[in-house]
Amino acid sequence: MAESDDVSLVVSSQPPEKEEQGGGEGGGGGEDGGGSERDDEGGLTDAQREVLDRCLQALRQAQNDSHTLAALLLITRLCPASQLDKATLRRIFEAVGLNLPARLLVTAIRGNETSGLPPQELLSLGTALLAALSTDPDMACHPQLLTTIPVLLGLLSNDPLNQQKQEAQDPTQDLETGPDSKVQSAESSNAEGDLSNEAKSGGEGKTTKPKGDNGSVANKVSTSQEALPSSKLDEAIAADCYQILTAVCALPRGPDQLLSRGGVPALCQAVQQNQTFSHEKGLPLLGCLVAGRTKDRVWSKHSAELLTLLVKLSKDFCQAKDQTKMDMCAQLVQFLPPAGVAVESKELKEVVASVWEVLRPMLQAKLTPRQIGPILVLSACLLDLYGWEFVGTPKFCCLLVNRACVEVRMGLEEPPGNELSSELQHTLTGCYRIMEAAIEQACCVGMSQTATPQSSIPSISLQQSRQVLGVLKEAFAALMYHLQQVDQSCYGDPFIFATYRSLCSWLAEETACLKEEVTGLLPFLIAYSRSHLQGESPDHGLSDWMSEMSVREETGAWTGKEALRYLLPALCHLSAEEEPRKVLLTLDTPALLVDFLSQCWTSLKGKGGVSSARDPSMETACSALLNFITVTEPERVRKDPCFRTLEALLSEALPVLVHKPRLLVLAANYCTLGLMIGRLKSAPTGSVEAGQRRFFSSALRFPPRRPRLRLQPRPGQGEPRLGRELGGGGGAVEAESAGSGGLRARSALDRQPGPRGRLAQTHTGHAESV
Repeated sequence: MAESDDVSLVVSSQPPEKEEQGGGEGGGGGEDGGGSERDDEGGLTDAQREVLDRCLQALRQAQNDSHTLAALLLITRLCPASQLDKATLRRIFEAVGLNLPARLLVTAIRGNETSGLPPQELLSLGTALLAALSTDPDMACHPQLLTTIPVLLGLLSNDPLNQQKQEAQDPTQDLETGPDSKVQSAESSNAEGDLSNEAKSGGEGKTTKPKGDNGSVANKVSTSQEALPSSKLDEAIAADCYQILTAVCALPRGPDQLLSRGGVPALCQAVQQNQTFSHEKGLPLLGCLVAGRTKDRVWSKHSAELLTLLVKLSKDFCQAKDQTKMDMCAQLVQFLPPAGVAVESKELKEVVASVWEVLRPMLQAKLTPRQIGPILVLSACLLDLYGWEFVGTPKFCCLLVNRACVEVRMGLEEPPGNELSSELQHTLTGCYRIMEAAIEQACCVGMSQTATPQSSIPSISLQQSRQVLGVLKEAFAALMYHLQQVDQSCYGDPFIFATYRSLCSWLAEETACLKEEVTGLLPFLIAYSRSHLQGESPDHGLSDWMSEMSVREETGAWTGKEALRYLLPALCHLSAEEEPRKVLLTLDTPALLVDFLSQCWTSLKGKGGVSSARDPSMETACSALLNFITVTEPERVRKDPCFRTLEALLSEALPVLVHKPRLLVLAANYCTLGLMIGRLKSAPTGSVEAGQRRFFSSALRFPPRRPRLRLQPRPGQGEPRLGRELGGGGGAVEAESAGSGGLRARSALDRQPGPRGRLAQTHTGHAESV
């Protein structure tokens, strides 16, 4: 049929955007309208509706592909897509189905000589139809459309031979079967014959029949390769393929569908070979697959391909012009591996070193706020990978921290009521990570014996260290000013969590500085922690974001305990000081800590003996509680219900913990807490409760093996001193004396498990730091 041949020619000759319009994007037309009058919304006339109904009936009753193509041609010519509403488009899609475009792709890839049409035209028609169908989310997630993904990826990566091998086992079984399919695989040969007859009747002289001897696989491969040059894919076909894959990726489980069908290797290959639209459309699509919750899984499975791609992108970044470099900063962030992946890779180290070489002059130049944001975010992500090892000289490291702190002050020291743009929030999260890295460096300077070489700034002077601490102090003062203005309705905002977390990293090491401001902020810090711990947050924005970004506590989902975990070292410090402790007691902080320990113990019991890893946060919470108990009037310990709950928890937990070698430090903390509470309580008048009996029995048996006393030489002297070895490898509260009767956390940053590094991505979905 001539009409059928015209269909293939029309679809293949139109630009991609017009093909997409004609296939699946239409304006919203009204249902009413009389005579030849069109309604105000640009709908169809009565005559057009009548023709459309006939065409839809013809599509549903089509006996072969020629009839289907003829009906489609009439619809596209008589009913413009701009006049079709979504419901009408859906009726057309359901009438056409996914079987026809899928078989067109299979026929083109296999190079079947019976089709009579060049593979290029079959691909153009098949991809155009699929692109139109994919505009409907229900169609995009249809199993038959999903089975075409490997074919589309093979086309984009320009590897038809490999794609044919993948489909050679049974290529038509997946594509030609389904609940909505009208033509089964047994009719495939007849359908291809229809396409052949259609080509002969409509335009026999216009097309050349592919050559082949007997239809063998080898001949089909050669035919397909002759028809599809290995250099470049047609732009219209490539645009349609990317539109389909992008529509699938936008589905809730879309990234998983693409990953399970080889999306990452195919797209990496397309970018490596600089295929059609691979940089314009392929890289953004690949960036969606390697970011967020799938990042760790993708890098563990396809690290070689992604590392090769990262090397190429970094070379392009180093050779780019000034403005292009600015634009590529955000792109590079997407393709950096997660912290801890391939750390010892020589190639990755070379990439990081070369990128820092380019970033140094950029950071030293005069930049606008819009220009410096992506640079700081990229710098923060590079710090996540190798710390300060490749950053540069101490002077440049101080400059980097200073620029980050200046951006934080400029962004947060705004009058109340001013909302921060998503772009500014994204920049500030990167600055937070740089500030945290500077705090970690300060810790390493204080503990030079245990500092790892890659995490410390080499040869930083005392004067430079003081300058860094000075700018950090001003920046964290701005953070406290901003958090003072936060309303409870904003507790679910990921940016607020990033700001809170960064401040906690500072308070974990420094509470003497800005003491009045810190004490004044305690009501917010406790209320924010309690809100997430007890699930009282007004919305679930933060937990949903944590789940999406795969920011998790150990291997489980976000539970709300993470907010308090970051504050615990600061509470251990503050509870040892008089003024902050009074404020914390008025905020009922001991009850919050007991609630935290109860939830952690319930979670620990649920894991059984499989996971008995040490949890430093529980130990730090015990130290803070011990500060409250030792300096609080005994009357509060006797009357406050939270200490009663704590006693019951200790009586249940200690008999179990003493038999867990990895949890002996926690057992020692529990034992100390219980004994201190028992000392402050009045002597029992009657019989001892069963729970208390179990506790004291376990305490008498702790530690599991009897400690051996030995004499050790005093360091630097000949006199002996009395030392104690614990046979179980634990048994002491891991804290150091605060000098005022309280306990302080020994190593605040190292004690905190959970999400670190690339916590950045704010709710804007941009890339990644803090």
